Amino acid sequence: MNLNTYQELAGRTHNSSLTQPEALANYALGLTGEAGEVADQIKKHVFHGHELDQDELKKELGDVLWYIANLAAVNAINLSEVAELNISKLKKRYPEGFSQADSINREDVR
Repeated sequence: MNLNTYQELAGRTHNSSLTQPEALANYALGLTGEAGEVADQIKKHVFHGHELDQDELKKELGDVLWYIANLAAVNAINLSEVAELNISKLKKRYPEGFSQADSINREDVR
């Protein structure tokens, strides 16, 4: 499924009664909450000895993606644009792929 199709389908389940500020807050807070659930899955695996449940991880990542899709949509941004801009930024930052040297000597943070 392409990102814009996902975004369109995800939008079917957003709360259309929210005002713009309410939607922004709801999706931003939801995103951080779901990201915390992803982090908790990893924490339990790395530090508590739990098996990493791939199905649960997929579900939590899907929840993160839902909030990202709707946060972008409420700002009239499509997900493919977000993805393209991100890849463009990463290509400039790491032209030969990730390296510690490029990370340490990033020009965009000087």
